[in-house]
Amino acid sequence: MLREMTLIQGLSKAKRLSWFGPQNLVSYTYMKRLREHDDTRRVYDCDPYVEVYQFRGNLYGLFVPNCDGAGDVWQWLTIGPEKCLLVDTGFGLGDTKALVETLAPGKEIIVVNTHDHYDHAFGNCRFDRVYCHESLVPLVKEQNPHMWDYLWDKETKQNKWLEFDKADLPKFRPYELIGVPDGYTWDLGDGYEIELINSNGHGGAGAAMYLDKHNKILYPGDNICADISGCGSVSYPLEECSLYKYRECVRKLVNRMDEIDWVFPMHFMCDLENRILPAVLEALDAILEDPEHNYDYKIEQRHSTNGPLRVRYCKYIKGFSILCYSITDSATEPTPAAIAALTK
Repeated sequence: MLREMTLIQGLSKAKRLSWFGPQNLVSYTYMKRLREHDDTRRVYDCDPYVEVYQFRGNLYGLFVPNCDGAGDVWQWLTIGPEKCLLVDTGFGLGDTKALVETLAPGKEIIVVNTHDHYDHAFGNCRFDRVYCHESLVPLVKEQNPHMWDYLWDKETKQNKWLEFDKADLPKFRPYELIGVPDGYTWDLGDGYEIELINSNGHGGAGAAMYLDKHNKILYPGDNICADISGCGSVSYPLEECSLYKYRECVRKLVNRMDEIDWVFPMHFMCDLENRILPAVLEALDAILEDPEHNYDYKIEQRHSTNGPLRVRYCKYIKGFSILCYSITDSATEPTPAAIAALTK
């Protein structure tokens, strides 16, 4: 009898060994069906680690195994008339740049980050230039040659989460990082625009979503996710807390729903209808009315045997998944992912 999550038989060269924890059952079922049976799935010789799925005529989902035990990651590639735009770079496992050049031959590549976390931005150095929200720049600039070291057990020298060739990770090199303001747009040719929307929430003050105005698709980073959407902390006053600022972003998105038909998160289920946005806003409104009581359940865990107890509060998003937050005494600044990796 099965008592734990079985491995999905995808096409990636990397093989999953273990997870931090099981995935949401609905999310897992969706991903198993997609990765084992979707008619568009392909793997290219130039990057055998990435499974490529075609969701629209000009939109490819690059599905990348997470190099640690967290959820695997989507990178989204939109091909415009003259240029293409890639949202996030993963851990950098495999030759992502060669893959993008194969899918969009001869087109200029624009690379953007939703936030600086390991599984979204550690592959930046595969490219010459990367854009992000201007507030994210100081966090991303902390990237360094040792930020992948935590993946390898100090005694066995093996990765206990994912089997892959260590040589296929990138060698860190400096690249041009350009910060842009909220509302900045890129033209992929013939007026095909993609807009950066500063979101806050998961990833902090510099987190961003991206809106493809032609396909009417929103890429929300990790602020909307089919397992748990970890959207930051509540501190007082509420107007200064991460969750409040994220709520303000979602409120604006709801007011722009005539521009958004679909939502493509960076993990698990995607191609969600835009009705997810009012549902997220409703959950955020309920939390912020009384953060200490308006939750459905708590998650209490320690990252190590003697580590501090971490409490996260969870609120159901109607018809979808979970919105997760913490309560702190005061506003906290995010630790750059590349620095956090050095202490793992």
